[in-house]
Amino acid sequence: MYKLRYRADVEAVWDALPDAARRELDLALAEVCRDPYATTEPHGKDGDVTRILKLRHTRSVLLVIEPGLRVRIISINYLG
Repeated sequence: MYKLRYRADVEAVWDALPDAARRELDLALAEVCRDPYATTEPHGKDGDVTRILKLRHTRSVLLVIEPGLRVRIISINYLG
């Protein structure tokens, strides 16, 4: 199981999401922590490290850090 990490500004965006978007993201991130490669897509040239989580309401950029088994949320974008 990977540990989830994020900065305060990312947490503020997450907290400000409408209920449906927040629930969707919460459930998806729980799955990401189980297997970040099966639940996300490569992002750019560094797809093994930088991943994107595409959902109905949000797009999130994640950083997968193998030593220590961590996933860091870099950004969350609400699609409206």
